[in-house]
Amino acid sequence: MPSTAAAEPPARPVGATTEDGDPLALALFGLTAVSGLIDAVSYLGLAHVFAANMTGNVVVIGFALAGAPGFSVLGSLTSLAAFLLGAALGGRHTTGRLRPALAAETVLHLAAAAVAFAFGTGGALQYGVIALLAVAMGLRNATVRSLGVPDLTTTVLTMTLTGLAADTRLARRRSPRQRRRILAALTMTAGTVPGAVLVLHHHLPWALVLAAAVTAATAALYRDTA
Repeated sequence: MPSTAAAEPPARPVGATTEDGDPLALALFGLTAVSGLIDAVSYLGLAHVFAANMTGNVVVIGFALAGAPGFSVLGSLTSLAAFLLGAALGGRHTTGRLRPALAAETVLHLAAAAVAFAFGTGGALQYGVIALLAVAMGLRNATVRSLGVPDLTTTVLTMTLTGLAADTRLARRRSPRQRRRILAALTMTAGTVPGAVLVLHHHLPWALVLAAAVTAATAALYRDTA
């Protein structure tokens, strides 16, 4: 007997072929820029931690344990724990569904901005802002992972840059995804620069508003054609 519930569009299969001009790829490029912005905010303005790039936090914890000044074990552990929580929530509730994940990410960015506007980011409050941002990024990463678009993880560029160098004439290999890899690096830089400028000029909360605005615009413009 057919269900009376409203039918949802089918989730995009993992590993789906996605051209650079596909709405999904364009959305992921936009989110890559947001990742650069968020990490600029968290690293420059929130205890030198990363809210998007968890590899960076593992390294930062090592720096802090070795006694390097300016690094926080607590800040990085907060970010790691919140990211894992967000990834678990994303795996449970938004797998294969980009727009719900973007809606949740937008709300979390706005919540972090509200805390920063109301109370600042000094002392213990910075850990609350870190947690909100890291939950958002974990949730998004779980969703993007389920979509399986090659070279567009939106937060990590290591393998993307490896592919860029490995698939060259020097390596005697060719790949149709070289343009995508270059664009991913450029869009992350494009997000990092305004984020850094706003933080360095003491406008950290506005950087978070910008992150929320770009994420919301990405969700509004995204149309799944699958």
